[in-house]
Amino acid sequence: MFSVFTRTRKALGAVTASLTLTALAACGIQGPQTGQNINPGKPIPVALLVPGGSGSANDASLAASLENAARMAMSELSGVEIDLRVYNTAGNPTIAANKAAEAVQDGAKIILGPVFAQSANSAGLAVASRNVNVLSFSNNPDIAGGNVFVLGNTFQNTANRLVRYAARSGKGRIMILNGNDQAENKGRAAIESAIANSSATLAGTASYELTQNGIVNALPTISSKVKSSGAQSVFITSGTSGALPFLAGLLPENGVSPATTQFIGLQRWDIPANALALPGIQGGWFALPDPGLSNRFASRYRAQYGAAPHPIAGLAYDGIAAIGALAKSGRSNALTSTALTQSQGFVGVNGIFRLLPNGTNQRGLAIAQIQNNQAVVIDPAPRSFGGAGF
Repeated sequence: MFSVFTRTRKALGAVTASLTLTALAACGIQGPQTGQNINPGKPIPVALLVPGGSGSANDASLAASLENAARMAMSELSGVEIDLRVYNTAGNPTIAANKAAEAVQDGAKIILGPVFAQSANSAGLAVASRNVNVLSFSNNPDIAGGNVFVLGNTFQNTANRLVRYAARSGKGRIMILNGNDQAENKGRAAIESAIANSSATLAGTASYELTQNGIVNALPTISSKVKSSGAQSVFITSGTSGALPFLAGLLPENGVSPATTQFIGLQRWDIPANALALPGIQGGWFALPDPGLSNRFASRYRAQYGAAPHPIAGLAYDGIAAIGALAKSGRSNALTSTALTQSQGFVGVNGIFRLLPNGTNQRGLAIAQIQNNQAVVIDPAPRSFGGAGF
């Protein structure tokens, strides 16, 4: 969920594949170039910053999964050698900054990670004067810019995909429902932006306090607003670990039926898997990475390491494989922003993605509908940029 990847930041301007990730094409960008030149005939020095060392079992598991995925990507490269060095940040911004600086001193030409937004921001600031790019595993666009890129899927990607699909499906008059916290407010803003840049229409917004009593008390008013607005869809920012289970039950009880109003989710509704049995979200839509590619990656990872990968482990694979694909071109500027932001992007372990000059990204996503307690893809993930799905 969104909160996994964010630990806010601010100061700089401003997460999975085919058996190997490939560069689709090279194309220049406008604006200043950042990043180190390399000798493509030698091993590429890459630093991997992971949240190990914090004392948290969850952080340790995430760190191990990210490193495993990165090393799996290295083993599947052809014609390129990566010199990978791993640094533990303990999930701490100050340590992340110190480790980033240490990594550059050790010769790193590019940094993968960290995960959490504050740490990624600090790492980027620490090496900005050394002109080293940071491909963070965060999904928080607030930290993007300058030498910092975010690899994680953003709310904006998901909102754009679902809003445009709703508009094409005749369900483009959309009411946004969001909880009152920082993450869900950002989610609402992403949906509003997606609507403004599409043929969809904003039917209105409604919010609720993220407590059981807050939701119960707000639902009569929210339901009345949905019905009077003529909304064809309600776009819900809350996820399965938050308010969604309550909303899914209470909206129909208050006269907003998924049989007549399309329910749409900004977050994944198939995690955990038992969430798919929630009666109120049957028929609902949400976006997810290309299931075929994601499942192939998970199967290969499980075969190699004996366990399932962490949900964002594919980002480390993508980062290493993108570096390898670019370095294989033989260009000394393969790790600069000019190369990293090629317009044709890459094919990653979760589908196509590309990095943008502003440090954010675009990712190709599939749309799934919950049918009989299962997630069924009703609109496949795009396989190239510029076509359906974007």
